[in-house]
Amino acid sequence: MAEKLVKISTEKAPAAIGPYSQAIVCGGMLYTSGQIGINPATGAIEGKTTAEQSEQVMQNLKAVLEAAGTSFANVVKTTCFLADIADFAAFNEVYGKYFTEKPARSCVAAKDLPKGALVEVEVIAQL
Repeated sequence: MAEKLVKISTEKAPAAIGPYSQAIVCGGMLYTSGQIGINPATGAIEGKTTAEQSEQVMQNLKAVLEAAGTSFANVVKTTCFLADIADFAAFNEVYGKYFTEKPARSCVAAKDLPKGALVEVEVIAQL
């Protein structure tokens, strides 16, 4: 029998802007949807630069991780999308403040991100 999937949702992170969940728990692992720099209080993208938006992305991820009972320290894999790979260094500076355990990571440039965002990050974490 398949394990029951548990949907994670918190008002401290932006609501899904499509037919998906903020995160799903399965097999003792948390799989988040990609977070962009939407401020959950305003519904607008926070910041004009990749660094500014990355800070909001990390706050959104933190809220989802906490809602599931875990933290950045338990993240095992991240997938990061940048609108412009030239912003790699600026993104890394913010990313490094949050992911101090240095999980496995992929980071690629994407042609377009939702709502014109400059950065999007999704994570897989242990519970």
